[in-house]
Amino acid sequence: MAETTVSLQSIVKHFESLPDPRHKINRRHLLVDVISIAVCGIIVGCDGPTTIAQWAKTDPKSKWLKTVLELPNGIPSRDCIRRILTMLKPEAFQAAFASWIASLASADAIVQPIIAIDGKTMRRSHDRSNGLGPLHMVSAWSTENGLTLGQVATEEKSNEITAIPELIDQLDVKGAIVTIDAMGCQKKIAKKIVDSQADYVLAVKENQPKLHEAITDIFSEDREDDLLHMQVRQHETSDKGHGREDEHCYVLAKIPDDFPMKNAWPGLKAIGMAVRVSTKPDGATSCDVRYYIVSRFLSGKRFAEAVRGHWGIENSLHWVLDVSFHEDQSRTRKRFIASNLSWLRRFAVSLLKRHPSKNSIVGKSRNCAWDNDFLLQVLMAQGV
Repeated sequence: MAETTVSLQSIVKHFESLPDPRHKINRRHLLVDVISIAVCGIIVGCDGPTTIAQWAKTDPKSKWLKTVLELPNGIPSRDCIRRILTMLKPEAFQAAFASWIASLASADAIVQPIIAIDGKTMRRSHDRSNGLGPLHMVSAWSTENGLTLGQVATEEKSNEITAIPELIDQLDVKGAIVTIDAMGCQKKIAKKIVDSQADYVLAVKENQPKLHEAITDIFSEDREDDLLHMQVRQHETSDKGHGREDEHCYVLAKIPDDFPMKNAWPGLKAIGMAVRVSTKPDGATSCDVRYYIVSRFLSGKRFAEAVRGHWGIENSLHWVLDVSFHEDQSRTRKRFIASNLSWLRRFAVSLLKRHPSKNSIVGKSRNCAWDNDFLLQVLMAQGV
């Protein structure tokens, strides 16, 4: 039992610096105890304060929690858990996890990691009575580590443009490759990334018409001969799945001297193209072409990894949040608690993915609910 207590206390220490938003009078429960129970509750599949409290108060779990946490006045009520998650400022709450995330990331020691930044809307979190639309979360995802590094909440998807620089300010992106979809292809965002001593791979679409036209012209069939005389790096892959076979070709070209947008974008060094040709079982084929600007002349393989890694945030994070944690069905409308619960779900996905068990995310979550030792393995990022 002593070993178990030490293990959970090593998690508790990450929250000791978190400012307690409650008045000092009538504090019956320790803040670190409430946060620790909330983290565990979300990992085992609870969707909010009510189910977290119900899980923690079940006879087997309450006895176990009392052996690994201080809990001077027993298990906190749902109202206590809700009040704390409603009062905690999301930026301060996330900051409390920084050392925990750093300890998980340091174990992988990846040189020039890829960080994907993308947004997701919590569709049922709208509050029409107060004139609020659905909450939109902009998250940073370390693709190789499988870790959520941070998030910023906005009221509209269009606010991603202002949220992304704010999110970058919260993170240590030095030396990383930051990937963002076309909405984030903005000069101010490119400058923010370069000024943070990181590199970018930004998708380009018609929202930047002059840039898009200049890139498509370089890669057009009419200029195929010109491309042969440019510094170009390529990488090709193929895979099968979802009833089709995909052939991928990634081409990265160093910016030519006559590129019309050469000096308009901070740090711009290369332009890229990703082509996917899909073949269905009936022989029908389709082709998808995407274009990118890049601040470093990467190898063809690393450029491909950056592009594929960004696509992965949809499958590795957003899809899991909706299917396994039912985030799209969440009706939590108070902004602070909605943001804090959203962060806990993202962090839970990170921890569950890191456990080496072959089980699904839902299966691992259930194992955590049944088996205290398995829950501790997930919390400590350890395997059997």
